Order: sequence, then structure tokens, then C-alpha cells
Amino acid sequence: MADPEQDLPPTGVHHLSVDEDSAGQRLDNYLVRELKGVPKTRLYRALRKGEIRVNKGRVKADYRLAAGDSVRIPPLRRPAPTEPAPVPRYWAEQIAQRLVYEDDNLLVINKPSGIAVHGGSGLSFGLIESLRQLRPGDRYLELVHRLDRDTSGLIMIARRPAMLRELHRQLREDEVDKRYLALVAGNWPKSLRVVEAPLEKNVLQSGERMVRVARDGKRSVTEFTVVERFEGATLVEAKPITGRTHQIRVHARHAGFPLLGDDKYSDERSSDLTIALGLKRLFLHARSLRISMPETGPMTLEAALDDDLENILTKLRNSL
Repeated sequence: MADPEQDLPPTGVHHLSVDEDSAGQRLDNYLVRELKGVPKTRLYRALRKGEIRVNKGRVKADYRLAAGDSVRIPPLRRPAPTEPAPVPRYWAEQIAQRLVYEDDNLLVINKPSGIAVHGGSGLSFGLIESLRQLRPGDRYLELVHRLDRDTSGLIMIARRPAMLRELHRQLREDEVDKRYLALVAGNWPKSLRVVEAPLEKNVLQSGERMVRVARDGKRSVTEFTVVERFEGATLVEAKPITGRTHQIRVHARHAGFPLLGDDKYSDERSSDLTIALGLKRLFLHARSLRISMPETGPMTLEAALDDDLENILTKLRNSL
């Protein structure tokens, strides 16, 4: 069978000039957008080897581009263009029904649990690919931030490069207030309001990505507030001060209170309670978001718990 990357000949060395609309964007995200079809693994390899350079110098994937930067692109093989797989009807309907906010610059979606924010790792589509198919009139749609596949709730998608840059600035400068609802196993102490533990990513031999507390990890801080107590479980509000992968889940487990429905970071107690309650997914929901809009100022958006999570709380209340 032919290698799909051999379908088209490699392009020669060329240079891309970064315009104002792309200023402030991470280099890896810029490359994915500009070099559609080139596998991400190939792009990252080219960055590591210094084949891709900015202003004739080596840079890392998280380099923030500036207007006027010159990006050297080496010969790269691209697959023959093909039509993307159509978004399954179920997900198309879910996404269409869960639009929370829209203006000329921004979309906010109440993401359903079970869909990744982008394709990859065996997935032909994610939320962003689905939106691009469902809204062909939108020439620019980019994720502002991410949510885990099994986490539901509010997620922002920029419709203009300037909006993406502004929201990234607000995220870097801790001006975005994100709050999550999580159901944890055990009786969370009222006095435990902050978990600060450095986190590092690990990839297991199976390829599964895990995060753990490690002395040499990145600084990570989460604030927790008790919302409601039940027999054997506590509903908490979590406010991530930093934005690490799986941060709320790992910090809750580190504190001794794993999230219910968490198949990565559970313990025997949380697993047993998850089964007893009939919970079929991770109980983590991004319920509120406060940002500052460039023209109108502060804006707060909220998304109520999905019915399946609300039903679990009803079960717990009825058992008291």
C-alpha cells in the first residue's frame, strides 16, 4: 500500500512572513494552520532538528510569533487532499444545541462530555473540526483553551485573530476566571481551600498520557470550595489558578479525594461509589467563565450541569 505522504511531492524550502493577524500565536499552532495536511509529528520533529527556523534561528514550539517574523519551512511531504470525514449526526446536533454565546469575535460552546476539543490520536474529528464543518461561512475558528475529552462545560472559540490574541493575553495574565463543579469521593474538609502541588506529564508504555505530582514539575495551584455534602461524597467548586493538563483531577486525587467517574486517577473508594451511583462519565463540568470583552467590558457566562450529572446529585440527596 502506498505511503499517503508520498502522494504529493515535497515543496521546496520557502519562507512565510507573519502578518498582524498571526502575531502573538504559538509557532506550533501557526504551522498546523498554515501547513494543512502535514502530520503534527513531522512538524515537531522539524522543529526539534532545527529545520524550521524563525528569523534564521532555532526556536521552540511555544515561541510566540511577532508581526514581520520570517518562518523558514523545509521541504515537507503532504498527503493528497481528501474530504474530511463528515461529523456524525449525533455530535452535530449536540454542538448546534449547546451554543451559549455568539458575536462577531467569539463563540462559547457548552461542550458535551465524550468529544475531544480537536482530532488526533486516532480521532478523525473533534469539537473544532466539527464547528468548521458545521459553520463553513466562518473563515477563522480557533480554540482559545482546552477541556479534557470527558469534561463538559464552557469552552471559547475565537472567530478573529485579534480576539484570540486578546484572550490568550487575559489567560497569561490571570484575568480569566474559570470555575468548575466536581463531585469527589469522601468528605472534603472545609479548611482545605488550596492545593498547590507541582505537576509533570508522563507517557506510559501503552501510550496513555498521565500527569503526576512531582518535585520538579511545573507550579500548579487550584482553589477548592465546598458546595454541598453527601453521604460519602462532596460537591466542590474548583478554580484553577494555573492551567495544567488534568490539574483539577490530579490535585483532587493528591488531596485524597478523587473525582467520581475518573478512570485515570480513581482509587477503590471512588470507583466503588461511581459504580454504585450508576455514573457513566467523569463528574467534572466547566460551569462559569468570566472574561473582559474589548468593547463592552466584563462578561460572565454560565452553563448548568448536564441532566446526567444532575440526576446523580438527586440520587445522593435522596439517600440522605
